[in-house]
This record gives sequence, C-alpha cells and structure tokens, in this order.
Amino acid sequence: MKESILHYVWQNKLFTSYDLETMDGEQVEVIDVGRINTDAGPDFFNAKIKIGGTLWAGNVEIHTHSSDWKKHNHHSDKAYDSTILHVVAIVDEDIYRIDGTKIPQLELKFSTKIETNYDQLLSQQKWIACADKIGLVPLIFIQSWKCALLTERLEQKMKAIENLLNENKQHWEEAFYITLARNFGFGTNSQAFESLAKSLPVSILGKHKDQLLQLEALLFGQAGLLSLENHDEYSAQLKKEYDFLSSKYNLIPIDKTQWKLLRLRPDNFPHIRIAQFASLIHTSSKLFSKIVDNPNLDYLRALFVCELTGYWNTRYQFAHESSLHIKRLGNQSINGILINTVVPFLFSFAHKKKNDELKDKALQILEQVPAEHNAIVSGWRNMELKVESAYDSQALLQLKKQYCDEKKCLRCRIGHKVLTLQ
Repeated sequence: MKESILHYVWQNKLFTSYDLETMDGEQVEVIDVGRINTDAGPDFFNAKIKIGGTLWAGNVEIHTHSSDWKKHNHHSDKAYDSTILHVVAIVDEDIYRIDGTKIPQLELKFSTKIETNYDQLLSQQKWIACADKIGLVPLIFIQSWKCALLTERLEQKMKAIENLLNENKQHWEEAFYITLARNFGFGTNSQAFESLAKSLPVSILGKHKDQLLQLEALLFGQAGLLSLENHDEYSAQLKKEYDFLSSKYNLIPIDKTQWKLLRLRPDNFPHIRIAQFASLIHTSSKLFSKIVDNPNLDYLRALFVCELTGYWNTRYQFAHESSLHIKRLGNQSINGILINTVVPFLFSFAHKKKNDELKDKALQILEQVPAEHNAIVSGWRNMELKVESAYDSQALLQLKKQYCDEKKCLRCRIGHKVLTLQ
C-alpha cells in the first residue's frame, strides 16, 4: 500500500471511524485529524485524539509499516517526540520516543475500493487520469473547485510579484513594467523582454517618454538590435541617439542572441513587439497607477491599443522593406496582457492594501475576458466542461498543470469524488 493513500484517507477521514483501537487495545476517537504539514517534521500538526479516555493534542505521523519509524530515524529526532499517534497500514514492531516512552499505534482500516480506484487512475494513459469518470462528477461541484483553483493560481502569481517588488524596493510601477515587458514576449521572447526591462529602468524611459524616437533608441539599443549590419537611415539615427543615451546613463545592452525569430509569425517578431512597447510607453505614463484608478475593462483595453505608424508599417525588421501592413496589438494579445499582467497585479495590490472591492474588480475582468485559445483549453472542452471566460480557463490551466499532469489526484477535489465512487 502506498503511504500517500494513507495520508489521503486520514486527511479526509475516510477510514472506519467506529471501534478504533490502538494495538494495545485502547479505544481511539479521532476528534480532529490535524493540519497537514508540508515541511519537515510529523505529517499532521495539532491533531486532537482521545486515546483510552484521555484527550491528547499533538502530532500524527503516518507510515506504511511501523518499522519505517526507525528506518527514517524518527526515534532519534526530537521533532517527532510530540507524536501522539502513529497511523500505519501494518504494525510490525513497537515504536518509542527518545525518552523511551511508547507511542500508540493505529492500523488504519478503510474501503479497498479507494486504493483500487487510485491504482486505476494512475494507470490511465489518457489526457487526464479521470477522463472516463469526470462526467460523473456534478458540474456545480466542479464549479466550486474552479473558484479555489483560480485563487490558487493568482496566489502563485502574487509570489512572483512579491519577489519582483522586493528586488525593486517595493516600486509597483517598476515591477509592473518588468512583468508587462515579459508579457510582450508572448512566450517565445518572454525571457529576452524581461532581461531588456531589467537592464533599462522605467525611470530612464520616463525621462524620455515624450520623444518616441528616443524611447525606440533606448529599447532597441538595450535589446542589442542596433548593429551597423543591414542598417538604414532610420536605424542609424536610432543608433546615434542610443550611443549618446547609453553613455549618459551607463547602459549595457543585453546579448542579442536571446531574441528568437524561428517559427514566429512576422507580427510577433521582436522588432515589432519592441516598437509597440515603445509606443505604449510613449502614450502612457504611470501606467499601473492608471490601471488601479480605473479597473474598467473598456478603459483597460483602450490603454493597450498599440498601433504603429510610419516606418514600421512597411517593415518587420530594420532595412527589410515589405508591403504596407498596419501593425497593432490584436484583441487576443491584449487579452493575454490583461490575464497575465493586469489582473495578477491588481489582485496583488488589492491584497496588499486589504482592498476587497479591488480584488472583486480584478476577478470581474477575468469573467468578462474570453477564455484563452490553447491546447489545454481545447482539451477541457473535449471533456465537455464549460470554458467561456478567462476565469474558467485560468482555473482549468491550474488544474491541468498542477494536478492532472503531476498525477496529484489525491489532492484534487475532482479526484476525491472519483476515488470515493462506489
């Protein structure tokens, strides 16, 4: 039997709860199984258990065999002296604390159907383990799980934002600028865009926001894309500006080999995305403050309409002229920015400021924005699950990546329903 099954059964109280006895014949009543411990130490903290009529408060350790206690050196670890009950599948020896006192042990009894269902899930080679049984789970139950999954996903993004804030002295505009830049890489060039933003503080761009030429010079120069090769009059002008500005601000460009063009649609070429990013900075100052002050979807969409004019309408790279094509951020790209940058920052800022109203507005944006188009979203639709908004798709992305792909059925509420099906 897998130890993870015992953890699952104990945590969810799926064991036979009547006539429980320790191996020494003392009656056991489980009042509170305790709180699961994800760090070092006993498996469950602060459990409340009556043993032989005495109420104990302490920790619970779980193993497949009681002899695992010694194998894992718990008998010589003070962290385990607070264990009030050892829960196992098979008792094969007595166990003791460091001071020699004996620890009560309980052989956990539960329906064999749980383990059978779990083994069947793990053996599945389908898109998700429960593909054949998810249809048996009530939709209202799945909907409540999606709410929890979305919160979990936003909390993970909040941790990344907090790390950025710590790196940038709690400067929200700077952290937002770096994350927004990463989003402009749209996956393939995300890391290169992030490196670019980190090499060029937003405060420097702010000093030149009224001059689009200087913004482009700073961004293309820092990106390492203003070489003398294949240059034309415009790129030569940008390089001249950059040479002056980089000397003024002691700037060092990033390695241009970070940028990728292979298998990219021309509209996603880094030159186009950098020009659009420059255009956004040119038309918007203190962007994050504006977003916080007016988290209205129509207003936010209008903020990110980056339409290029002039030079870039007939080019995708420097010096390579092409047919006229108006280049602007499409709705799908703007939706991606709203989902992956704007909403997480609004949610994080609201959490920091204890502003529940702003939190609700952030969630409302996800409810109003259409679901992403990707293989995972398509997969859930094939499972006949409703995926209408970004609220749905973000929750289901979390489910697939953090639970289904990792085979964490024991921690999934849908998995819990499937495992307990009779």
